[in-house]
Amino acid sequence: MAITIKRRGIMIVISSASGAGKTTLSRRLLAEDPQVTMSVSTTTRAPRPGEVDGRDYHFVDKATFARMVEEGAFLEHAHVFDHDYGTPAAPVGAALKEGRDVLFDIDWQGAQQMHETAGKDMVSIFILPPSAGELERRLRTRAQDSEEVIHRRMAGAANEISHWAEYDYVVINEDVETALAEIRMIVGTERLRRERRLGLFEFVEKVRPRI
Repeated sequence: MAITIKRRGIMIVISSASGAGKTTLSRRLLAEDPQVTMSVSTTTRAPRPGEVDGRDYHFVDKATFARMVEEGAFLEHAHVFDHDYGTPAAPVGAALKEGRDVLFDIDWQGAQQMHETAGKDMVSIFILPPSAGELERRLRTRAQDSEEVIHRRMAGAANEISHWAEYDYVVINEDVETALAEIRMIVGTERLRRERRLGLFEFVEKVRPRI
């Protein structure tokens, strides 16, 4: 029978420029690792077709969002394209206490805010494309955006990528399987950090010989 040591969960922050593969990698990690759950953000924007309140987002009005900010209910929050987005602190804290890991899909600004409040609970991973040319190719392959939007996304990517050194780990997504394997190794290693394994003290007391 395998020995299980109680541990505290991890806040896994994954960021990247648009088109670098962050969403694909996040979805794969969630699908393959039952110990990881996705953080559900709160937003003031209206639900899109197919979105479900409490699953995709927590949808609230601007007054409610402002009150939550005043009460310190968010780990991080931002105003993006006329709408407000925030990460609720309470459900994240509950998950970590239970030993479950929480995944966050946020940009570098959100990561900076969260680092100030999360401290050692947070592990940050930045996803890089293998080249600028490949990043542009991936954006064009989507066949969803106009030329103007693609240029804007490339400009945004330049700014986003400039913050790579602020992260704990950097993964180059040339091949999805290889990148995913590296993310799994990072998560596995972080789960074994001594300070997160809360049950170690009790375990050591049991196995330490009494002389």
